[in-house]
Amino acid sequence: MAHLLGSNPNASPKLICSNVTYGSTSACYKVRVRRRSGFMLQCSSSQLSCADQKVSLQTENGGGKVKRPFEYLVCDHGWRVRRLIENDPDEISMAAHVQAQAFHVPVALFNDLFFQFFKAEVLAGLLYKLRNSPPNRYACLVAEAAKSDEDSPKQLVGVIDVTVLRDQNVLQHLPAEAEEYLYISGIAVSKIFRRKKIATALLKACDTLSILWGFEFLALRAYEEDLGARKLYANAGYHVVSRDPPWTSNWIGKKCRVLMIKRTSLSK
Repeated sequence: MAHLLGSNPNASPKLICSNVTYGSTSACYKVRVRRRSGFMLQCSSSQLSCADQKVSLQTENGGGKVKRPFEYLVCDHGWRVRRLIENDPDEISMAAHVQAQAFHVPVALFNDLFFQFFKAEVLAGLLYKLRNSPPNRYACLVAEAAKSDEDSPKQLVGVIDVTVLRDQNVLQHLPAEAEEYLYISGIAVSKIFRRKKIATALLKACDTLSILWGFEFLALRAYEEDLGARKLYANAGYHVVSRDPPWTSNWIGKKCRVLMIKRTSLSK
């Protein structure tokens, strides 16, 4: 059970970790997250189900800079989710391939060629965001198998983007005190691994990240007619709050989207 308690807004942000064990045992830890008003997040009896996996909690130095991030944000349904290794070109390329494969629209002629162009575009966009975004404003999260042969090549099976935004079209659906939120996009799962709860694990990792970064609201958009995706998001706690205006979706080939928002289970 997690509780969000008011704390001294002038207190320096720290992460206090004690009695942390791994495997099937529980862990107790306290996290102080600085926001404009200051909060203390207390978690107790939290189950860490990543057996034989090192889950390193982030620590901070006197200047408030994070030394190292969580190794794994979530371990669920046999999948582990962590941040993309930003200095690993091969992993970045794999993440771009997963997203390109998920969003590429096949064409009748020269499909392979068009796919390579599309993948290059996705890769360029990912590199731009990684190089130009502060580490606490954008994160690319990736999923991999919780149990894998150490001798086998690393395989990413899912990707999701998390970005801090302040779009007024979303903020109008949030309480007046909310100035920013986490926007979820680019969720992609490898074709051969779909329907295996990978997307569920990715969304849970976004929840964890929202707690670490101190954001109470998460938002995403889904196509109105994509009932499968909307059910996935609804099961994860997202609720439809609006849809695209008719004049933006009447064009041929332009699909109507719905805006879905989730409020974390933490209460002030």
